[in-house]
Amino acid sequence: MAIFTLLKERVMKKNVGSVDRVIRVIVGLVLLGWGAATANLWGAVGIIPLFTAAIGWCPAYLPFGIKTCKTE
Repeated sequence: MAIFTLLKERVMKKNVGSVDRVIRVIVGLVLLGWGAATANLWGAVGIIPLFTAAIGWCPAYLPFGIKTCKTE
């Protein structure tokens, strides 16, 4: 439990802003819809932007220090 708390406090700080979240939701839904319409499993990739939008944290932003949300 302590490891999860430490990970959440140090690593999993929000780094996805509101505009970024909206774009991620749109892209995720489009990818899922495309995958369903064409019966293509690659459409399942749409789950990733939906998930990152839901939690407000993108692990790909970490190494680059990108943060699209307002500073706290």
